[in-house]
Amino acid sequence: MPRRFKGERMHDTMAKTNNPGDLKYCPYCRTELIIREEGLLHRLACPDCGWIYYRNPVAAAGGVVVRDNRVCLVRRAIEPRRGDWTLPAGFVEYDETPAECAERELEEETGLKVAVTGLHGVYAGFDDPRQRVVLVLYRMREIAVREPVAGDDADEVGFYTLDQLPGRLAFRAHVMALDDLAKQLTSDA
Repeated sequence: MPRRFKGERMHDTMAKTNNPGDLKYCPYCRTELIIREEGLLHRLACPDCGWIYYRNPVAAAGGVVVRDNRVCLVRRAIEPRRGDWTLPAGFVEYDETPAECAERELEEETGLKVAVTGLHGVYAGFDDPRQRVVLVLYRMREIAVREPVAGDDADEVGFYTLDQLPGRLAFRAHVMALDDLAKQLTSDA
């Protein structure tokens, strides 16, 4: 069951009609779009060619790297939420799998060479102001232990205990992932 936070709404007004706000004509045949029921939801659709607009979340992936009971976190150097902390993660590119994305993002943001060892969890991101996100996080092991170096869209990186995080976490999905990690570390002890 998804965990809700006070004041969080699953669907805003536009999501109820599945309308991004500025889409008025079919991108294929240029016919004016209508709203019709499709799959128990109201969706924008083309009455001529049948095209349907599906407003879906974006895929993102990242990794959970633990060293000496400390988790690797990066500080965001870009908006949204510049200065807040996250697990190393980013958006999945068109030609890569989520696991490949997670390994790439870890190297880009931390300089660490890692390998996926298993699935940590899948989280719904409702609080990114750019779009909704499905975040796939993997457990990872370091291929060669080295000092992390901040890169790409991170300006600081380090390993931190869960009871002494370096600052505010940027997204709720990352809070939930660290809660899951705390449970895992407790059960492994």
